[in-house]
Amino acid sequence: MKNPVKIPVGPVRAALALLIFLLYPLFDAWSQGSYAIQANIIYRFTKYINWPDDKMADDFVIGVVGETPLYDELTNYTVNKSVGSRPIVVKKLSASASSYSCQILFISDEESGSIKRIVSTTTGTPILLVSESEGGAHKGSCINFTIVDEHLKLEINKTAIEKRNLDIATELLNLGIIVK
Repeated sequence: MKNPVKIPVGPVRAALALLIFLLYPLFDAWSQGSYAIQANIIYRFTKYINWPDDKMADDFVIGVVGETPLYDELTNYTVNKSVGSRPIVVKKLSASASSYSCQILFISDEESGSIKRIVSTTTGTPILLVSESEGGAHKGSCINFTIVDEHLKLEINKTAIEKRNLDIATELLNLGIIVK
């Protein structure tokens, strides 16, 4: 009998574990639609992005700008979930707000025309901007959902993330398309 394949300990094993961790739940969510997949991924961002401790509120807030089924999917997906000891709260926010009190802000495709204004409004704040529109990462969004060859992909604007004093795990960077 042949010896079983052993996965090397260290970075390769960690990257493989992360890949399985991120992708496995997507197979179940795929049948529920793309918003269920996006909700799952946004929740997982909380494990691979670090926010400054002094900027964390009592609740971990995910804001949603625009009318989108993602709001309901995120609300349902994050029930009884937390980031560390902070419960997750999902809130609808206005594209025209003068400030945003959240850690993640999702900008729907419907509000894609507001991305540059929201980027400007939130400059210097540790808010992870996530969008789903063509060119969103080029306009200043930190992470943009895009479809490439009928597959959901992540465009990651590392510069935008760093300007917001956020740290992103290398494993997450390796899964996305880096945009400048």
